[in-house]
Amino acid sequence: MKRRLYFLLPDHDTTEQVVNEMLIARITESNIHVLAKAGSDMKALPEANLLQSSDFIHSVETGAAVGGVTGILAGLAAMTFPPAGLVLGGGAVLGIALAGAGVGSWGSAMIGISAPNSRLKSFEKAVEDGQYLMMVDVPVKKVEEITNSVQEHHPEVDIHACDSDIPAHPLGGVY
Repeated sequence: MKRRLYFLLPDHDTTEQVVNEMLIARITESNIHVLAKAGSDMKALPEANLLQSSDFIHSVETGAAVGGVTGILAGLAAMTFPPAGLVLGGGAVLGIALAGAGVGSWGSAMIGISAPNSRLKSFEKAVEDGQYLMMVDVPVKKVEEITNSVQEHHPEVDIHACDSDIPAHPLGGVY
């Protein structure tokens, strides 16, 4: 299991140094995501993609849950009050629930891809002021080692606590 660590770094050079230190600490580049304001120098930095910078994953999960519950309720209503004398069973309820989850996921994904990541809201001002936000997904057993190392080598870096109860999403984004 992994946890996401957040680091606010003052400039490109410091960010590049910390990225290199993460790589030396055996954190793969696919687990390092850097976000900066538009037009910032991102040379040699693993740039955050839409999965990290948007609310896509959170929206898909929420849409699936709401759509699934709506589908179950619609299926139960159809079973209770069958249309045109049709006899519906549990399979129909399951099918309608899955269809609802699919439609809910799809609809929410379309909205979430264009919305900024709600978990990064507290970092917006710092990023707009020119700082770099680094999100690093590390194994739970390495969290303390990584934070201590960054703190020791770069006291100018603002380290934010990791999400203690939410794992890093396997697709690359904690929402």
